[in-house]
Amino acid sequence: MLRTSAAIAAGKALRYAARLRGGGSALPGLVAERVDPQLLARTLAGVPGGIVVVSGTNGKTTTTKMLAAIITAHGKRVFTNPTGSNFTRGVLSAMLGEIGLRGRLTADVAVLELDEWHALQFAKLVTPTHALLLNVARDQLDRFAEIDTTAKLLATLAGQTSRVVVLNRDDSFVFRIAETLQGKEIRYFGIDPEVADQVPALHEADVRFEDDSAPPAPTPADGLLHPVDAHDFTIRFGAVDQVGPLSLRQRGLAAMVNATAATTMARAVLGDAFRADATERALRAVTAPFGRGEVIDIDGHPLELVLVKNPAGFTVALGTYGSEPVATMIAINDDYADGQDVSWLYDVSFASLREHGVAMTSGVRAYDMALRLDYDEVLVEQIEPDLAGALDAFLTAYRGQPTRIFCTYTAMMALRKLLAARFGLAGFAQEGE
Repeated sequence: MLRTSAAIAAGKALRYAARLRGGGSALPGLVAERVDPQLLARTLAGVPGGIVVVSGTNGKTTTTKMLAAIITAHGKRVFTNPTGSNFTRGVLSAMLGEIGLRGRLTADVAVLELDEWHALQFAKLVTPTHALLLNVARDQLDRFAEIDTTAKLLATLAGQTSRVVVLNRDDSFVFRIAETLQGKEIRYFGIDPEVADQVPALHEADVRFEDDSAPPAPTPADGLLHPVDAHDFTIRFGAVDQVGPLSLRQRGLAAMVNATAATTMARAVLGDAFRADATERALRAVTAPFGRGEVIDIDGHPLELVLVKNPAGFTVALGTYGSEPVATMIAINDDYADGQDVSWLYDVSFASLREHGVAMTSGVRAYDMALRLDYDEVLVEQIEPDLAGALDAFLTAYRGQPTRIFCTYTAMMALRKLLAARFGLAGFAQEGE
């Protein structure tokens, strides 16, 4: 108990110091973990309604936010790591703001976003009751190696989960994990196969079905997406139960799939207490997490930030936004958090940008991005590697017009800080750190 109190006190002090200097940090969690390696396990042991881990390549932050909102809308107290820091130390840092020195966490359910590798480190300390596995795509290969390795990480996580595993029926790397599982309840989410041929492929840049394997026929426990258009959709469970029709504040197929995943897991967690009306209200109210299509008001005109991390995510983003007549900037960095191998840009088709072109490329790989666009015959008006200079030039040239920036993670964080300083957006720079 003394070690626990010391760990919490040290972590809280560092967390307070980080807040004072105007940013978030995973350092408090790291220090607390060093003082008491069992702090995470000891604190989460008291959560009665389940410990849900959300993992996969794309959509973790959005899906986690949706899932937490749905469960909260049912009157449950939810602990989550809302900053999108998907390492175990990020979970601990978020937890330090919720607990006293005795380490008691007043939550009914924990909903945690964790990347594939850190999810396994978490599971060594705390056994997840539920795992929601979203997808496997080429993302940060310098960190996690090949796609098969990422799939194996998710399969191992599923095997360490005690109760329910929810799998993506539209990703063969994910739905085949079911073959390795025994003694667990398995549910699926995805696009209803009856309408799949009418829906653009979610992961055009991926080889989603590398053999003739297919998911099992849907059951009433599986959430099936029925898109209506870019905004409206329903989620069906069997022939009778349905959530929606509804629309989200985020648009596009990817957001709908994330909502379907979150809803399917919420039904597994809540059981008979699940209500469609509460779920619909929660999903309608969820705002875009930082960088996931969030819109900032710049002198009365919208600037949209869109995070891109890999071929699948960029392809979906371009499919959602790319053909619109909006002034566009692309900012690509190659820091560790972005993935240092940017050859993945050649797995993305930028043809949708040809008609209107790209106003600016920026970031460490500004010239690489411009070269890639040239291969797809997309005109680039200006190249400026310095993000601050690029942002100023971009917003000045297109003052009073709708604008959009596609950006990798560290470029996005830098741009958010610049926007916060320039336009006095209180708290804007801190989200997601």
